[in-house]
Amino acid sequence: MSGRDLFRQPRRNRHWAALTLVFAGVLATGAATGSFDASARKNPSVEPAAPLGDAENVTEAATRALADGKSPLEAAERAVSRSGDRWGAVYSPDEYQEFEDALDGRYTGVGLSARRERDGRIEVTGVQPGSPASAAGIREGDRLRSIDGEDVDGRPITDVVSLLRGDTEGTDADTVAGTRVRLGLLRSTRTWSRVLRRARLSTDPVTVHRLPGRVTVIKVAAFTKGSGDRVRGAVAAAPGGTGIVLDLRGNSGGLVAEAVTAASAFLDGGLVATYDVDGEQRALHAAPGGDTTRPLVALVDGGTMSAAELLTGALQDRGRAVVMGTRTFGKGSVQMPSRLPDGSVAELTVGHYRTPSGHSVDGHGITPDLEADDDALERAGTVLEGLGAGS
Repeated sequence: MSGRDLFRQPRRNRHWAALTLVFAGVLATGAATGSFDASARKNPSVEPAAPLGDAENVTEAATRALADGKSPLEAAERAVSRSGDRWGAVYSPDEYQEFEDALDGRYTGVGLSARRERDGRIEVTGVQPGSPASAAGIREGDRLRSIDGEDVDGRPITDVVSLLRGDTEGTDADTVAGTRVRLGLLRSTRTWSRVLRRARLSTDPVTVHRLPGRVTVIKVAAFTKGSGDRVRGAVAAAPGGTGIVLDLRGNSGGLVAEAVTAASAFLDGGLVATYDVDGEQRALHAAPGGDTTRPLVALVDGGTMSAAELLTGALQDRGRAVVMGTRTFGKGSVQMPSRLPDGSVAELTVGHYRTPSGHSVDGHGITPDLEADDDALERAGTVLEGLGAGS
């Protein structure tokens, strides 16, 4: 399981759903689930509606609880559980603010990204510049052994995230910022520990670097606000004749509109995806003017989810990219928030999307054109050469 999955898993309980579900698998960068923002209700071209009255049922349950002097949030949780919405979640106002901060690319943490290896070890896969982890001298490749004295080997990555972030019931991001956390680490044969202070940090969801052979790699960690334009800018800035690797591995999704904007970097208009709400089908289209000639490889894996799958499916179905890697996660649903009477928020599934060819992603994922694992980036460069990059 990748440490950059940042996906929402099926809900278990409110605290787990609201804090570690949103940040599952990610120790540093913030992201979100595949969702439409509230403004989508006002846009007829992407106007979702609550399925089968679930939003109304949840709101009604919360309203009754408030009138009876009971907890509206707990009542809403029960209603969401009864609805069968496996991606539904209920957030307190503070928890939902954290979720929105993640959509904006802000989070509270120490600046580490990591993954769980097959043997259960937790390995640091990245350190954010200027973060507490960077200042402490932690490097990519270090092994994270313990957090505040608790051994993390073999633990679910979601638990590791929660420990690093300092998630406890009733605390918000501003309260957690500045608190201390002791990390036990291993580098080669050297073991040591560091005490770090958690901080409010900003993420960079889109990074660009170049490989030998005139290959530009655009890594998109999540589709937070502004990431779509960042992708378009990176494509426009790539040197002429450069092939592009669009690295979506571990991208858990984000805002659907940002994924559509990213698709517009590679497509000259046309269909990106369709989605259904209450049996009615709607469509999402790319803006015209994208670069349709530059050789393109999209890298995916089991941590590629939701809005990232939407983008992958569009590029694959329309013959714009060679998709490489392993089968994607298979989350083809979209969520929208509903504000409850006490200020808490229920985020419920409003529909499911399909790729331009009509392929249903939910529960199936996307099968790459070429299978690749650890050598995916190297093989992508070889494929781009064959497609004429740099020629």
